[in-house]
Amino acid sequence: MNLSVENATYKYHNSNTSAVKGASCVFEPGWLYAIVGASGSGKSTLLSMLAGLDLPSVGEVRFGDRSLKDIDLDRYRRENVSMIFQAFHLFPLMTAIENVCYPMELCGMKTKSAKPRARELLGSVGISPEQMKRFPSGLSGGEQQRVAIARSLATGAGILLADEPTGNLDVANSKNIMDILHGLARDEGYCIIIVTHDLEIAETADVVFQMRDGVLS
Repeated sequence: MNLSVENATYKYHNSNTSAVKGASCVFEPGWLYAIVGASGSGKSTLLSMLAGLDLPSVGEVRFGDRSLKDIDLDRYRRENVSMIFQAFHLFPLMTAIENVCYPMELCGMKTKSAKPRARELLGSVGISPEQMKRFPSGLSGGEQQRVAIARSLATGAGILLADEPTGNLDVANSKNIMDILHGLARDEGYCIIIVTHDLEIAETADVVFQMRDGVLS
């Protein structure tokens, strides 16, 4: 299902400053999109609106034919979109497999059913059975980001939103992560939207949007 932004403006509370100004674009399944821009350009605010964490002051974000203003945002975030972060945000006292099981269990799946699915997802991003038993502190940055991607897939959401997903990684691991994201879009039909300041990473995307001073082009 398409995710679209229609003339969306976001103003900070108690301020006349707009972080996003009249943005319009459409994101479709099967494509990897990059939103590139300097710090403070508004790209993370736009991603937050796509995630349903913030709503536009003016205009709309639409999932299919419905505005996010008219749907259950908790359910939307639980079932339709998943976030991947620069800092990984794995639970430090859970193993890799427990981290991936967690969102499934949160949705009511029994651990007995969640674990085989978690193993499958972790295997699909190159995490070995031995690594699945490790805590995040026992994994490299690239391995932690792969676990984070597997966790983002666990709920079955078709839209993945990634905030600087390669920001803490070296060149080789950045390429590996982008290869995984490209494969998810191309081979499995995910809609993947990343924000980045890295032009080399952005250039690998299918579609690149530029943000400058809150304006999307």
